[in-house]
Amino acid sequence: MPTPDFILSLREKIGHEHLLLPGVTAIVIKDVPADAPLWAVPEVLMVKRSDNGIWTPITGIVDPLEEPHVTACREVAEETGLNVQVKALLGVGQVGPMTYPNGDEVSFIDTSFRCEVTPGTPDEPRIGDEESSDVGWFSIAQLPPTLPRFRLVIADAVAQLRHPTGFTPRFGYIKRT
Repeated sequence: MPTPDFILSLREKIGHEHLLLPGVTAIVIKDVPADAPLWAVPEVLMVKRSDNGIWTPITGIVDPLEEPHVTACREVAEETGLNVQVKALLGVGQVGPMTYPNGDEVSFIDTSFRCEVTPGTPDEPRIGDEESSDVGWFSIAQLPPTLPRFRLVIADAVAQLRHPTGFTPRFGYIKRT
């Protein structure tokens, strides 16, 4: 998906100046079936970004007047073709600052959610747009190379899934983006 129109409009006014944007990270977890072997572990949905080749969970920018949990579901559908439901808040933290190749400076206030594929719908992902070059489910024990903050929120998603009453959402991420 190209840069949203509201950001292009803002950039016409502020140029490359630093912009703080609301973002989401959707950690889509596929739990192991009850009859699975003891060594089975959950899987996480990841996409390989076209721009930098890094494997990540699904991320996106919240549109004006859109709720972050709605953004998470929309972004997963756009990028993978899967319908998901948000099951839990994992945390909120600042990501960035970063500078894009065109000189735009940005930071995100990112809200991370644990999501699950909507029951009764297919769970076979597909590349949904030009943002990704690959998509797939990965064992949480054998993740592809990714950024440290994504490993952190994936671990949080599994911890929240396994121990929901003892889980406390994280506020703030590690500084590396």
